[in-house]
Order: sequence, then structure tokens, then C-alpha cells
Amino acid sequence: MTAKTRYFLIGSVMVLIIGLSIGLVAFYGGMPAGLFSSQRGPEELKYLPGDSAVVAYANVRDVMNSELRQRLRKFEGVTDEGRSEFKSETGIDIEQDIDHVVACMGAPAAGAERSGLVVVSGRFDSSKIEAMAMQHGGRTEQYKGKRLLLVSPHREGEEGARGPEMAMGFLESGVVALGTADMVRRAVDGAAGAANVLGNAELMRLVNDLTGESMWAVGRFDALSAQASLPAEVSERIPPITWFSAAGKVNGGLQAVVKAEAKDEQGAENLRDILRGFIALAKMQAGSKPAIQKMLPDVQLAGDGKEVSISFAVTNEMLDAFDAAREMGAKIKKQQEQAPKQ
Repeated sequence: MTAKTRYFLIGSVMVLIIGLSIGLVAFYGGMPAGLFSSQRGPEELKYLPGDSAVVAYANVRDVMNSELRQRLRKFEGVTDEGRSEFKSETGIDIEQDIDHVVACMGAPAAGAERSGLVVVSGRFDSSKIEAMAMQHGGRTEQYKGKRLLLVSPHREGEEGARGPEMAMGFLESGVVALGTADMVRRAVDGAAGAANVLGNAELMRLVNDLTGESMWAVGRFDALSAQASLPAEVSERIPPITWFSAAGKVNGGLQAVVKAEAKDEQGAENLRDILRGFIALAKMQAGSKPAIQKMLPDVQLAGDGKEVSISFAVTNEMLDAFDAAREMGAKIKKQQEQAPKQ
């Protein structure tokens, strides 16, 4: 299993959902929201550790079947590479086998490997998956009555070196966990009554506001910024932020909202000023170009006190404008290729 695939297993859901928040996720395989328990949030949250720094949910079925995904797949550069590699390594087809996903990211620690857990609900051929794991040098383990498949992947570019042990755990019928072996064992512990994220009041405060969304992510901003590896010149300009949330609903288009909770009210006002500047600059640059105006979402900035929020929608009209621009670009390129060389 390559490092690329390992990080896909650990962090892909968070990356997808945060990507959605800036309008890029729908084609990649976001994940449909669907079955919620009375506790607010998907039932599979019970598998996530209580000290999770970021928690995410996605309804795969909604996004895979959405008109938005089908239309975005027309653009150059959109491929099924990630989906194909995930299937070859795990035996799971994102598009056909998965209904919904919950995931978490551990708190960042200096010098430590990134830790994360993805809990997938759907339909799985356990025998096929186990056979594939054995082909990759895997082994099986029984942990508190649950069957785990474990693999120690080679590190790319380091002959003989191995990365952290990865695991897949069969938690219950139709539910599997993917991640580092330690995190998968913690998922088993959580279902058995150990401290899980449902007891994390700060995170659940954010989760409780997002019931019914197709996909969302909430958590500590320092964990997100560490994962994103923001350039120093960017991170130094961002006022101190404690918590964030991002959510989206997929229909014919996309409706999304991103919220940030600053350390204090002054920090929130500074952040609003920065965002107002970006929004004004984007509008000014597009002001004399009607074609570009049609492709830009109407961004709404709001929030008071320590909270800042940005909402936007990707509409069918915007998608039509993207299609027209793509077709025009292809036409011009073809004409240039067919033109006689001077």
C-alpha cells in the first residue's frame, strides 16, 4: 500500500468535505447523508475516539448520484484514479459499495505520523477483502471479538522501511473501519463503551447544528491548518481561530456554508475584514467580464460576536456558464491545432 493510498484512507473524507466547502468536492466522491439516530448525527459516531480533533460525515450516495458530480466530471483533469486505487487496495468500490461515511482526524503532534479513522457503511465482500489483504502481506487478528486485517506498508523511497501498521476492522454487518491499527482498535473500544466522540461536548455542539446536511466537517482549526500545511505568509495573516465547521447540501447544484469561531470578537472582526477584501477583489476583477461573472457564486459574509460565516451556492446557471466556457475553449484549441503553421 503506497503512502498516497495510506493518506487517502486516513484523511480523504476530511479533505473531500473541506474541498467541497470551496466548491471542488462534488465530482470526487463526496458522501450522502442519510441515516441519523435520535442522538443527532450518524450512529457510527460511537466508533470515533473522544479526543478526535476533526470529525466529518458524508453521504456518498447523494453525491455520486448528483447532477453536480456528473456535470463536473466533464472537465479535463477529473479522473477516477483515487477511486480505482482505493478499490485495488481495499476491494471497496466507492461508487457502488458505500452509502455513507464518518471520519475523524487525531490532534496534530510534532514529529508524529498523522492519525485518522474512516468508518464506512455499505455492502462489502469480506472474503474478497481478506484475500486481497493477504496478497499484500497482511495478517488477521481478533480484537475483543472483532476481526481485523492488518498490513504494514512500505515507505516510498526508503528501502526496507515500513510505515505505521494499517488496519481494516469489521465492526458489524455492513460497517468497516479503515485507518492506523491503533485507531481501528480504538473504534472497537468505542463501540464497547470506551470514551467516544459523543461525549466530546465541544465537537458535538458543532455537529448538532448540521443535521440533514449532505456532508459536513467540524473541528479544531489548528488540526485543519496543520493538515493543510498553509504557507507561513498565509497562516501569519489569519487571526487566531479556535473552531471551524463546513457543510454542504447537494441537489441540482451545491449549497455550502463555512463557519469559523475566532478566539475573541476582535479576531472575528479582523477575519471579516480580510474576507471582505477578498470578496471585493474578486468582484472587481470580474466586473468587466460578464462571462466570468456568470461563473462566480454569490458569496454572503455574515456572523457576529466571535463567529464568522461564508455561504455560497453553485447554481445550474453557473454550471451552464462553465460548460459554455469549456466548449468555447475546446473549439478555440481545435481551431489553433488545425490552422496552418506559419
